Amino acid sequence: MKVDIIIPVKEINHYIYESVPEILKLDYEDYGVIIFPDNVNGESFPRTTISATGPMGPAQKRDLALKHSSADIIAFIDDDAYPRPDWLKNAMKHFGNPQVAAVGGPAVTPAHDSFLQRVSGAVFLTPFGGGVPERYWPIGPVREVDDWPSVNLLVRRDVFEDVGGFNSDYWPGEDTKLCLDIIRMGKKIIYDPDVYVWHHRREGLIRHLRQVGRYGLHRGFFAKKFPETSLRFKYFIPSLFTIFLISGIFLLFTGNGLLNDLYLIGMVCYVFILILAMCQIWGKEKDIAVSIACVPYIFLTHVWYGIQFLRGLLFTKELKSKLRKT
Repeated sequence: MKVDIIIPVKEINHYIYESVPEILKLDYEDYGVIIFPDNVNGESFPRTTISATGPMGPAQKRDLALKHSSADIIAFIDDDAYPRPDWLKNAMKHFGNPQVAAVGGPAVTPAHDSFLQRVSGAVFLTPFGGGVPERYWPIGPVREVDDWPSVNLLVRRDVFEDVGGFNSDYWPGEDTKLCLDIIRMGKKIIYDPDVYVWHHRREGLIRHLRQVGRYGLHRGFFAKKFPETSLRFKYFIPSLFTIFLISGIFLLFTGNGLLNDLYLIGMVCYVFILILAMCQIWGKEKDIAVSIACVPYIFLTHVWYGIQFLRGLLFTKELKSKLRKT
């Protein structure tokens, strides 16, 4: 089966100069690469097509695969990610089942990322941090899933065309909408821990929280718009914790001993969860400094995601990507 690897990017950047040489090491014969920057400035790479799109969002650029590719499988990856050499070989074995429409795998933080990038990535290595650690670390068995990020997602071209591609009004979150459309067709999405890419993380706390906030806002909005895969209790937990945290601060001034005691017990339990999360991260990262630095990151991730989730759920009537073409 022919595969085209699709990379949306604003401009040909240093990540592209890192990722394309790694892509060219793939242990798979019949594949090509298509890069969609806003503009082309004479760059070229082997077995790669670079096509200027003008200013538009990542989802719209990925949709251009239907125009520029006739491959059987469209493999989506971000510009700041690059695959392990067996990426395509491991993914393609699942497409022997005609019911399988898409395959995804983990996007692991590279060991050579900076300390703060590794901290940002490590937050998601525990269920107590991001909730879905298999998206960031190769764990668990091969299984069906109903939502997977487009940083590492391979889709049958005919299915991608049948569902109309990504919904370009949403970013981030367009991948959630695509996966939901695939599930509604009665097709399967497979997670395989050996369908493996590396993915650079955000540098610094502010950039980390900005990304987390976008995720929370869209998930909150999707909880009411696409409840089949987004109206789940786990997505509400950070918001419930944030409400508990703020309410407890006010309760401390009421003088109600029982309520104060319950609040303190809850906070002690939360501290225990943070310690457990730190130990789980240590078990994967093997770096005590990264594990300790994750503690404030996880706390702030919970609070900011929780606030933005509530904003998306309660106060957002429509959510359009500011990056879509006007």
